[in-house]
Amino acid sequence: MSAFHTPAEVLEIWIGNGTKKGNLPAAKMVILGIMAGIYIGFGSHVFLIATTGAETGAEQMIGKLVGASLFPAGLMMVILCGAELFTGNCLLTLALADRKITVQQLVKNWVLVYLGNFIGALFLSALLAGSGLYSGALGERAIAVAESKAAMEFGQGLIRGVLCNILVVLACWMQAAAKDLSGKILGIWFPIAMFVFAGFEHSVANMTYIPLGMMLGANVTAGQMILGNLLPVTIGNIIGGGLVVPAAYYMAYKAKA
Repeated sequence: MSAFHTPAEVLEIWIGNGTKKGNLPAAKMVILGIMAGIYIGFGSHVFLIATTGAETGAEQMIGKLVGASLFPAGLMMVILCGAELFTGNCLLTLALADRKITVQQLVKNWVLVYLGNFIGALFLSALLAGSGLYSGALGERAIAVAESKAAMEFGQGLIRGVLCNILVVLACWMQAAAKDLSGKILGIWFPIAMFVFAGFEHSVANMTYIPLGMMLGANVTAGQMILGNLLPVTIGNIIGGGLVVPAAYYMAYKAKA
């Protein structure tokens, strides 16, 4: 017996997942979205800790590697504990392409899960800002990250969002291929660590990075956060995770010649 599912089998698994997710009650989408926003926010928190205080280029690289290695625990909790994450749910386009859900169901899921993710991220950000952990260098680091992300050019944010969510949905794809817990953890770990280390942009992670920095005193307005980062990054995440990867695998393993 094979230790993992074939790509064609994973495609069917994700069509089934998308069908179930598209039919979730609205309240469940929001509640599980809130939990996912918190889980990804924990990943953002540990990344900030790992990348604080480094002075030399080598120290900065080591800190970034440590942070990238810890961040995947957020998606592990989302998938293994059960939550709804907007970026992973971009794969619902597979169920749409297979006519298992409607456009309305897709949009409803994305909007409510995105809203839930934002609520969860804001909740965690408020707790972190009031925890006392962000005094000194860590607070300065969080402020710098928030200001940098909000000042990003639209095109750069969009492209980094595309690249990020190609890797995120591949992590979701790979964990679905695994048949045991250790395989799922490894399937999630490497693609997520890659996107973090590479400096790509994840809309839900940024829902913690930027508000947290703002709560600590970053010179960023709500408009700058939304228009300067979340809008282009979210569009990029949809393109990378909802179009590029699903289209390739659906055409390869499902569409009729």
